Amino acid sequence: MPLYEYKVVPAPRKAAKVKGARTAEDRFAIAMQTVLNTYGADGWDYMRAESLPAEEREGLMSKTTVFQNMLVFRRVVTEEVITPETPTPVLIANHAATQSPPNAAKDGADEFVATADASDVAPRV
Repeated sequence: MPLYEYKVVPAPRKAAKVKGARTAEDRFAIAMQTVLNTYGADGWDYMRAESLPAEEREGLMSKTTVFQNMLVFRRVVTEEVITPETPTPVLIANHAATQSPPNAAKDGADEFVATADASDVAPRV
């Protein structure tokens, strides 16, 4: 099953000023086309537009709900993407020689999967 990554960007709010586009609809269509082609060139597939509520301040004390129009893109992840927030899974073959983490198997299994940074695990000789 393929893994996807997603990108959500704000939809254009104003129509682009383009020579030859006479109506507001034509200019807005060109603005959308430009955004879709820009992300499409980077491998992103357009999925849909979403209109999501967002609460904003109005004046000093009151709040109002406005709707933000967002464009949703996705693409297949070709290699595993690891961000600093995502822990790296590490396979430790012999946990008896290392300090056992709290999620280690209690039945004396020879292998378990722990979550750690690559810098935390050093090969033992």
